[in-house]
Amino acid sequence: MLSLIQRVTQASVSVDGEDVGRIDAGLLALVGIEPGDGQTQVGRMATRLLGYRVFADGEGRMNRSLADTGGGLLLVSQFTLAADTRSGMRPGFSTAAAPDVATRVFDLLLAECRARHAGPVASGRFGAHMQVALVNDGPVTFLLRA
Repeated sequence: MLSLIQRVTQASVSVDGEDVGRIDAGLLALVGIEPGDGQTQVGRMATRLLGYRVFADGEGRMNRSLADTGGGLLLVSQFTLAADTRSGMRPGFSTAAAPDVATRVFDLLLAECRARHAGPVASGRFGAHMQVALVNDGPVTFLLRA
């Protein structure tokens, strides 16, 4: 499981012109599910998303986590994140989990984050063609692996 996280001042995701998820300050996480991902990876990724220290403390250092700030978390499924791009000029998708598996694992991650986080947790719509808008704060972007 991979998550490309971006610290944001705001982020939203829409499908066919309808807002389906929106947060103010917090993290946008683009999530790629790989074959073999399951509850172990879900637990580890939820821990990392909520505990990764990317927010400034009183001295301006990245010492605070989403759990510390109570900010929002916007999870967006993105199978292209798990693509194999090592060779050629076209991505391969055999390294991404099949849609039925990925849907189940993404839903588990969403439920786990909602259960653990006191702040808002929103998401896109799995498998839909989504438009994601964000204001990256910093910019701050990290790739997390579970």
